[in-house]
Amino acid sequence: MFIDFTEVELQAGNGGRGAVHFRREKFVPKGGPDGGDGGRGGHIFFKADANLHTLQDVRYRRKYKADDGGAGGGARKAGKSGIDITVLVPVGTLIRKKDNHTIVADLVENGEEIIVCKGGIGGKGNLRFKTATNRAPRKAQSGLPGETGHYEIELKVLADVGLVGLPNAGKSTLLSRISAARPKIADYPFTTLEPNLGIVKYGDYSSFVMADIPGLIEGASDGKGLGHQFLKHIERNKILLYLIDGTDETPFQSFKTLENEILQFNPDLDVKPIMICRTKSDINNELAEEWEKFDQDILVISAVTGDGLETLISRLSKAVQ
Repeated sequence: MFIDFTEVELQAGNGGRGAVHFRREKFVPKGGPDGGDGGRGGHIFFKADANLHTLQDVRYRRKYKADDGGAGGGARKAGKSGIDITVLVPVGTLIRKKDNHTIVADLVENGEEIIVCKGGIGGKGNLRFKTATNRAPRKAQSGLPGETGHYEIELKVLADVGLVGLPNAGKSTLLSRISAARPKIADYPFTTLEPNLGIVKYGDYSSFVMADIPGLIEGASDGKGLGHQFLKHIERNKILLYLIDGTDETPFQSFKTLENEILQFNPDLDVKPIMICRTKSDINNELAEEWEKFDQDILVISAVTGDGLETLISRLSKAVQ
């Protein structure tokens, strides 16, 4: 199951209490204070892992609590630090505070990690309070509480190429032909209900990641259908490849509809490179004049017969580089 949003409650560990203790040694009847400090509470880390592609594990746990720090001891012994927790999330995960939506972290590199909630500092033992006028302090500090909070965890698919198109434009079929991905394919709209990723190989050792974004409809930017759920994944793609159905009677209008929904959702996407591809070239189309309305080169392919796929991969690979 593809999960791209969840909420979690985090509670870092509290600092351990400092110790009140005095030296007890033979022939040392008035040993001084030697109470150690409390240990630090456990931190809560979030770490990006390229082997993960969904927030499913995080969603089913919902609450994370790190261990508290240990109490200080005699003989100047510090308390043990609480065990840290590391929450693994997919690359492309955004972490926000729930109350004010402040972005805490945006993990876009494999292995990147951040402390989201810091453990509390351990309290000072009575050894720390010894002074020239107070040789036998009988006080110590409690540890500080660890940070807590409710957070929103959101995944935005990270890919080199994002496929954009109306339902049944052939996105899933294309992905299945040029990569090892096996998305669901059928002859009805909205077959794809979640993004699919595929690795497209070219040359001897090179490749790029392609994302099949579920079909958009007019009004998607206003939340129609599952618009917002789909559109947010487009923000992470380096290149947008518009797939326009070759049997569409108004292809230019369809393209402008898609472009308008994307830019209404996020105007900053206007600077993202795009390519336009006419699909289903194996089906006869008598509306060639409609395609002349485009002011840029149109790639023509048939994912069924394979026509034009090599050219498409070559163009995409150069654009990605």
